[in-house]
Amino acid sequence: MQAAVQESETLVRPIHTAVPGRARYKVAGLQRSAPLKQVVEAGLAGRRGVRYVAASDLTGNVLVLFDPSRPLDEITAMLAELLRAATPAPGAAPGGRRLRRLIGHGAAQAEKPWHVLGAEVALAALDSDPGLGLGSARAAQRLQKYGPNVLPEAVPRSGFSILAGQFKSLPVGLLAASALVSVFTGGLLDALVIMGVVLINGGIGYATESQAEKTIAALSGVTRPVARARRDGQARDIPVDELVPGDILVLAPGAYVGADARLIEARQLSVDESALTGESLPAAKRAGRLSRGDVPLADRANMVYMGTLVTGGQGLAVVVATGRHTEIGRIQALVGEARPPATPMEQQLDVMGNRMVLLGAGVCGLVFGLGLLRGYAFLPMLKTAISLAVAAVPEGLPTVATTTLVLGIRRMRAHQVLIRHLDAVEALGAMQVICLDKTGTITLNRMSVVDIHTGLRDLDVAEGELLLDRDPVDPILNDELMRLMHVAVLCNESEVCRLDGGYALRGSPTENALVQLALDAGVDVLRLRRDFPRLHVEYRAEHRNFMGTVHARQDGRRLVAVKGSPAEVLAMCGCYVCDGERRSLSEGARQAIEMANERMAGNALRVLGVAYAETDADAVVTEDLVWLGLVGMADPLRHGVRELVGRFHDAGIDTVIITGDQSATAYAIGRSVDLSRGGELQILDSSALTALAPEVLKTLAPRVHVFARVSPAHKLQIVQALQASGRVVAMTGDGINDGPALKAADIGIAMGHTGTDVARRVADVVLEDDNLQTMIEAVSQGRTIYDNIRKSVHFLLATNLSEIVVMTGAIAAGMGQPLSPMQLLWINLVTDIFPGLALSLEAPEPDVLRRPPRDPAEPFVQGADFRRIGFEAAMISAGTLGAYGYGLHRYGPGPQAGTLAFMSLTLAQFLQAISNRSENHSVFDHERLPPNPSLRLAVGGSFAAQLLAALLPGLRRFLGMAAMRPADALVIGGGALLPFLVNETSKRQRRRQGASPSNRSAPARAGRQIP
Repeated sequence: MQAAVQESETLVRPIHTAVPGRARYKVAGLQRSAPLKQVVEAGLAGRRGVRYVAASDLTGNVLVLFDPSRPLDEITAMLAELLRAATPAPGAAPGGRRLRRLIGHGAAQAEKPWHVLGAEVALAALDSDPGLGLGSARAAQRLQKYGPNVLPEAVPRSGFSILAGQFKSLPVGLLAASALVSVFTGGLLDALVIMGVVLINGGIGYATESQAEKTIAALSGVTRPVARARRDGQARDIPVDELVPGDILVLAPGAYVGADARLIEARQLSVDESALTGESLPAAKRAGRLSRGDVPLADRANMVYMGTLVTGGQGLAVVVATGRHTEIGRIQALVGEARPPATPMEQQLDVMGNRMVLLGAGVCGLVFGLGLLRGYAFLPMLKTAISLAVAAVPEGLPTVATTTLVLGIRRMRAHQVLIRHLDAVEALGAMQVICLDKTGTITLNRMSVVDIHTGLRDLDVAEGELLLDRDPVDPILNDELMRLMHVAVLCNESEVCRLDGGYALRGSPTENALVQLALDAGVDVLRLRRDFPRLHVEYRAEHRNFMGTVHARQDGRRLVAVKGSPAEVLAMCGCYVCDGERRSLSEGARQAIEMANERMAGNALRVLGVAYAETDADAVVTEDLVWLGLVGMADPLRHGVRELVGRFHDAGIDTVIITGDQSATAYAIGRSVDLSRGGELQILDSSALTALAPEVLKTLAPRVHVFARVSPAHKLQIVQALQASGRVVAMTGDGINDGPALKAADIGIAMGHTGTDVARRVADVVLEDDNLQTMIEAVSQGRTIYDNIRKSVHFLLATNLSEIVVMTGAIAAGMGQPLSPMQLLWINLVTDIFPGLALSLEAPEPDVLRRPPRDPAEPFVQGADFRRIGFEAAMISAGTLGAYGYGLHRYGPGPQAGTLAFMSLTLAQFLQAISNRSENHSVFDHERLPPNPSLRLAVGGSFAAQLLAALLPGLRRFLGMAAMRPADALVIGGGALLPFLVNETSKRQRRRQGASPSNRSAPARAGRQIP
């Protein structure tokens, strides 16, 4: 036996055997092999002495639970024998042909230390050519073999689990216990009604939560990302799910890394790996091999991983793992069954519901004790206490919250606002600052050249067309204007396609504008690029605000073309071109160029500096360049942005512009949209920002209107500084450089059409129509959702508390029991559920965008709210007890008096639902609330059910009611209407005094002047 164990050690290695009857093994070839996992589990299950087997193709481990009386060596040999049985011939090595076939799918993607292998070794192992990539036929074969490159999806919750989840809360537990006690005390009918309440709530909760699951699940399939890869020798966009091992990924800024890959080339490459490692700053990458195999994931500089995003530089990488075999795939598979967590609001409501259960149980115990002291029989008082406990439990709270959040998401989707997380709905209602990216958000992101400064002169550009006096002759030896346009076309990523009667441009708005300028001037752009083929390119990077390209000349030398930040490009220049000849760049000439730059920027233009050099080197040179001039481009404001900023200000939301543009340009944009609300506009640029300590920036940031010339790291710092000052911050953006800030903000808002994959994937909110105007609608809906949940909670607490006060007060005063157990259950069934849900469907109130945002630090229900709830409950109780007292005086104790109390309390609660439509507005105000058909239906239906209870003899007897006289109706009406009038009058009084709960808000922004 021992020899067999030793022989099998190459296949099976025990790693944890300390617990008798429990062993964990490492099995060769199991990792990432689903077929072998099935063989192991099926082969061991049912073996004598084996109680449980679980194999993991993610970890390569097998857990075996067995009879402790069986020797461990026997279990080990049994597992090894199962694996050896896969070998087809005697003497074959362990893990032979059949075993390799079982491993099959995962073997080619088995976990290897790719980071310690050289790039050539990795390419050879994957049989891939970095210049050609895979052929289409071979890629199709590998796709069929390995399967689509998709992550394992979380197992959706079954309908049964969702339904069962409705009955796991403490309130439902109390109701079930009450029903059980009712059965044992002979109250079978009471028990049926109690369980009816439970089932109705459970059914509503099931319907709403199922819809929530579908809504959230639908968000995961919003986009189908693509990756740039080489196929058949050409770089092309390939859907990520079609990537296979051996594909060559082409990495450039903004690219989504579609699979785990080993870098072959890396030129100043940086990747945002925060989705995988949690580190906020982009990771620098290089292609060289690492010497150690135990390097943490975050430090594997020669690897890129699925789900990450390229933020700078460029590179090539060979795919080594796809789908569930990637690092992020392993993580997602290990998570198993996933479900969106409860939002903070839902958690507060759960806590509140549990506290109400404990409070209700305590009060019911008090009522039961008082009843016994008053001489009531034990069994009737027990039934009454149980019924009161049922009535006191606000079991509808979680259902209300879930329903309101899900319906809110659906309403916003109808307005082209995609909410990716439930938390974002709550945050929208508390948003205090919105940071606006200028390009593409405030402006149209449609650039056109409107001003040129070259040869120390300004040249006219009329409506985007340059007025030329002569045709171009030679791309390099002509005057400074033609050289400027040619360099701007060469140092450019826009693709130009010739069409019938014109050209089609594909690229960024800025670069398209430069190409369009040259086309309008008669430049043959396609010929120019053929004559000067590009050999090398260096993109903008975190600390390099310019782009440079190297081109081959016909004489064998190299042409370096540079464009970017005017200040940085000018600093690299030693001369300039004027009247077709080079001149030394004197201090006076530099000052003239800087003044022209300031003038253009002051006119809200985006300004680029253009320069070139002639060299023998194949790299971009950064000194002794020849200055060609400035190009000023205009990006017009989006229609209605100024009015939108004003609406944000009216809603108490501060607006801030964060942009990479120059200070003068940013200042002009901020002034044009009135960011400072008519006051002095405060601006801070990157030079000052870099010098500020975090604690100083935290104090200063809330006073600044415009942050200019900022980098992605600066945007992140600004958002974090505003958050550190106690603000709920929203950040809008559409570009790669907005990604870190979008992710860090409380609410990240991306553009759906023009936004990059980077922005859309990290954002909480996506504006599908790219219209920032819809953002104010989202804020309105966010505030309304929060208000509606408060209204429903207010209603449920006030009405439930009124039932407790009525019963406790009457028994304590010796007035008997005004309500029977069945009547309490009826009230809970008829008046709580549907009116409470209907309140959660209220439309936005007229002044929802004229109120300041709420303070996110305050609890959902505060002390002032509880006092108001207590006052309203007391008024309802007073009206009910008054009607009951009248009944006792006229009819004496019995069903007649109880009927008056029952009807009065029920109708008062219907009116309370109408009163709770607004915390600010009374139904008697001139500014009427928008209609709520759902509430009309809920209250009307409940009222009809109550009338049937009073009129139908059979139902009347079931509830223990007596027939009413006309005078009784007046008493009931007075008992129900009086609390309503008092509550509405007090609401108006509170509003005049400015003490309405809805007027609570975060502290207003401090003085805007920077000391």
